[in-house]
Amino acid sequence: MRTILFRTSLAGMLAASALCAQSLSPAASAAPQYQITDLGTLGGTLTVAFGINNAGRIGGTAALPNGDTHAFLTGIGGTKYDLGTLGGPNAQASAPDGRENLPITSEISTPDPLKEDFCGFGDHLICLGALWNGVMRPLPTLGGNNAMALALNNRGQIVGTAENRTHDPSCPAPQILDFEPVAWGPAGDIQGLPPLPGDTVGFALGINDSGQIVGSSGNCTNTVVTAVGLLVGPHAVLWEKGSVKDLGNLGGEMMGKAAAINNRGEVAGFSDVADGTVHSFLWTRETGMKDLGGLGTDVLGDPAGINNNTQVVGGSCDDSGNCRAFLWQNNVLSDLNSLIPADSPLYLVYALGISDAGEIVGFAVENSTGDLRAYLATPIPGKSGKQGDAPAARSVTSESRPAVLPDRIRLMLQQRLPFGRFGGRR
Repeated sequence: MRTILFRTSLAGMLAASALCAQSLSPAASAAPQYQITDLGTLGGTLTVAFGINNAGRIGGTAALPNGDTHAFLTGIGGTKYDLGTLGGPNAQASAPDGRENLPITSEISTPDPLKEDFCGFGDHLICLGALWNGVMRPLPTLGGNNAMALALNNRGQIVGTAENRTHDPSCPAPQILDFEPVAWGPAGDIQGLPPLPGDTVGFALGINDSGQIVGSSGNCTNTVVTAVGLLVGPHAVLWEKGSVKDLGNLGGEMMGKAAAINNRGEVAGFSDVADGTVHSFLWTRETGMKDLGGLGTDVLGDPAGINNNTQVVGGSCDDSGNCRAFLWQNNVLSDLNSLIPADSPLYLVYALGISDAGEIVGFAVENSTGDLRAYLATPIPGKSGKQGDAPAARSVTSESRPAVLPDRIRLMLQQRLPFGRFGGRR
């Protein structure tokens, strides 16, 4: 699943940040391995695809002409269905399960009585997790006002985070209540997941069909959760059989997040390293945490998805907020822009989900307008390898020249990603 949504009010700013196509088009590989499809809009200038299932159905968010953002699900032929909201202006959908049910995070029309902005849409409305299965049904909290539903599996289990009733003076304003990683059952019943000993808050980002759950654990001072893209905590964790496990780190002490888990129990996430930068990792029970390295001089690697072929996707960013989608497979970390046609009208900024067929979704900048657009990257038969192929002898990288994004998009990414936060380098 993922994890980045950008505030509706930014849609107009993005539309105004047009950039010439050539400045966003680094040299791609001579033999493109993916073809790119623009997933279109709901009439506005912003769309983001958060995940894709193995039937090729995609969940995400898209702006309307008035700037509100609604959750969407794609159907046959790429048709987008507007799933609406729970009554407020904004909602987002994550990856659907095999029956095309979706986890939803949506505002309602009621202002937050504590004036929190838990989901970060900027409206200070109550925000709830929900399940869409033909209709959108809100899910309970742990007694607090807000929650988010972020991922689900094929057994009807949903994970995310929900506020409890604890007023915590250590929370940075405007947050007041503690929040816990949670799992909702098929009937909508909610269960809090224990944080690590000594921690008080957390969030769950991924769940597989065996019920293993991954996320992050910390306290309200050093753990931030917003739907607009800032999900950061100090400890990457795995929950299974009622217990929580610290997955370790890559040498840093301030940031760790387990973002996704596949049905093989392999986990993708990030950790800071000794120099203050943040690297992607792959964790397995047999090998522990493996550093996937970085692209060029980028300071942040942020995985968002992993499939059952151990292909990992995410975003890689420099310290100015210039981000590019990445793919890791066969011990090779690649800028996804180096694997698409050189004349693509889109520059791929983040990859947020990947199916077992290797189809990748995320968001891109439209070169001609500077608008943010959801994309589908489809493997070209015979050209894009999977993890089952012979792995490279050592970890290597394959990348194009990084592009400079429009200023407003770079600022938006800087505000929503952990540059300089909790010890990371700016």
